[in-house]
Amino acid sequence: MGLLVNIDVPDLEAAIAFYTGAFGLEVGRRFGGEMAELTGWPAPLYLLRKAAGTVGAGDSRRGYARHWTPVHLDVVVDDVAAALARAVAAGAVAEGGIRTAVWGRLASLADPFGHGLCLIEFLNRGYDEIADPPA
Repeated sequence: MGLLVNIDVPDLEAAIAFYTGAFGLEVGRRFGGEMAELTGWPAPLYLLRKAAGTVGAGDSRRGYARHWTPVHLDVVVDDVAAALARAVAAGAVAEGGIRTAVWGRLASLADPFGHGLCLIEFLNRGYDEIADPPA
């Protein structure tokens, strides 16, 4: 089994510029002007050019204003402040400040296409700090 991450974007070149600039990803393969594969994370990231207003799923139309979705990316970083600065410089919009919990530091942001992302810097034992004890 494997995992691929797909993100719809209205402008493929702008998306490539953002994700390579913000996260240091590299272009693996291109598929015409419709799709690009980015590498550098444990799972490849595929950027799919899809025009705003086209059908996304069911009767829902794609929109690239800031939107909420129950599925989003958490990008684990070594230094959340530096990663947030890089992402904002590449075009992300920071949504609040960096928050700290016993398990780590978190910054919420949106990419230039309205997709929500979180940057996570684990502290201490990471999520083990809040995990239920084994049964």
